[in-house]
Amino acid sequence: MFEKIALVGIGLIGSSLARVIRREGLAGHVAISTRSAATLARAEELGLGDSYTTDAKEAVRDADLVVVSVPVGSSGAVAQEIAPALKKGAILTDVGSTKASVIAQMQPHVPGGVHFIPGHPLAGTEKSGPDAGFADLFDNRWCIFTPLPDTDPDALKRLSEFWRRCGANIDTMDPQHHDMTLAIVSHLPHIIAYNIVGTADDLQSVTKSEVIKYSASGFRDFTRLAASDPTMWRDVCLHNKDAILEMLARFSEDLAFLQRAIRWGDGDKLFDLFTRTRAVRRSIIEAGQDIDVPDFGRQAVEHPSKS
Repeated sequence: MFEKIALVGIGLIGSSLARVIRREGLAGHVAISTRSAATLARAEELGLGDSYTTDAKEAVRDADLVVVSVPVGSSGAVAQEIAPALKKGAILTDVGSTKASVIAQMQPHVPGGVHFIPGHPLAGTEKSGPDAGFADLFDNRWCIFTPLPDTDPDALKRLSEFWRRCGANIDTMDPQHHDMTLAIVSHLPHIIAYNIVGTADDLQSVTKSEVIKYSASGFRDFTRLAASDPTMWRDVCLHNKDAILEMLARFSEDLAFLQRAIRWGDGDKLFDLFTRTRAVRRSIIEAGQDIDVPDFGRQAVEHPSKS
């Protein structure tokens, strides 16, 4: 689809893209850039690209598609760095979990003639780094675009087809709507997981050995989310602050309702809530966004194609 694709950042998303691009033959040349020399060397050992550099400007030179896969707080700095080297007609996109902030950071630096199309593939695991990626990561997952008002329709169509060939389903929405939606389906669950695991760690009446020993229960599944990349999630919290605070407020209100029901022994309210939320789980499975097997289907991410 593209003569040259530049991947700026080679963590879970970037390395998964590199693998699926090679498998599907989507580029004549894949240029990989990351600031860490050690990470870059590992990407080269894995054979993820055709050229490797710590200089992002060099990587994007003459690229037809540039995918920025960095923590959202670094988006603006990366855009400013690569802007002089972007060729006219190139498509520039990102994979950040917040969109209004990324647009505000990147758009001022995008040169005329470059098609900036913000994007977000809703796919991932708690693992990070070039070893974490696998070619099937995006299969039947959603990639959401938040196009700008003057987005070129042909460029959007071409980028959409690229992600479809990577296995993803495509949707578009307003940046603010995206950020509010992701605050409840992704950001809040991670924040709750971090908080619960932190609370368990702080408890003086329960030793850490007991927390680990008995974690083959609900706590274990919270720790999966809480193992996610700290830099990424720090930036998400700082760059989607308003939407996250809104969802935290709603969650706190609902938690107070649940607390009262438990305190007053209101079994009917508890049963109604648990019945309603159980139906949500069934709906997620029916939508093909998870599979109904033990371990919440997490074994599915241990795919042979990741190596």
